[in-house]
Amino acid sequence: MKSKSATPDAINFVISELEDFLEKGNAHVPFERAVKGVDQKLLGVVPPGSVYSIWQLVEHIRITQWDILEFSKGPDHESPPWPEGYWPKEAVPPHAHSWKETLDQITNDRKEFIQLLHKAGEKMYTPFPYGDGQSLFREALVLADHNSYHTAEIVLTRRVLGNWG
Repeated sequence: MKSKSATPDAINFVISELEDFLEKGNAHVPFERAVKGVDQKLLGVVPPGSVYSIWQLVEHIRITQWDILEFSKGPDHESPPWPEGYWPKEAVPPHAHSWKETLDQITNDRKEFIQLLHKAGEKMYTPFPYGDGQSLFREALVLADHNSYHTAEIVLTRRVLGNWG
């Protein structure tokens, strides 16, 4: 039986849904809402019973998203060592400008990833010629799932610290 290609409308629909999930959160709080208005004095506070500060969660999102983006762009990318390369050691941002730089990179890398989806079109389902069978579609799902999970942790941390509402 001959394989049918998805229609351009179907591909555009899937890409649009992925884009909404990555940018708007859909059923979840979007990342931008989760980090908006964070009290800067609380960025490095690790609440009792928790493992990470808001800074560490946001920086982890940045590092992981960057890694997924670069992996999706080609075979020359080398991922950081797991898990130490994906989590900042320090609970507090290293510089006063680090928070804004991290937020900007998250936004820019997410936009670049979405551009990859639009450029790939139907080829987003094709496994990369490198890796272990991953495709751009799979990486989009991993990215959306990962960011949603840790965005929820940011919201919970803010609630515990009395900085949400």
